[in-house]
Amino acid sequence: MTTGSPQRGDIRLSARVFGVVQGVGFRFWTMGKADELALRGVVKNLDDGSVSVVAEGQEEQVQQLLDWLRSENAPGRVERVEETISDADGSFRDFRAR
Repeated sequence: MTTGSPQRGDIRLSARVFGVVQGVGFRFWTMGKADELALRGVVKNLDDGSVSVVAEGQEEQVQQLLDWLRSENAPGRVERVEETISDADGSFRDFRAR
């Protein structure tokens, strides 16, 4: 995979989303929201029924994605989101579902 260089001020969100978040279009809608916010990263289903979201971009856009993940606008039923924020490392060139 070709990687991109992180831009000045970019951060990384690493989140796990718990609830009814598989089989409800969650990855598709998360990809769309991330594209809308010009974020790079990946969203994927995990074996325990949760969804992993890793997103890099400007702090304001990353926060908007996190707020959306916690909102009633996210598909399915989100019970909780566990997240960590760190420096972006430029591992992604776009946002994809796996």
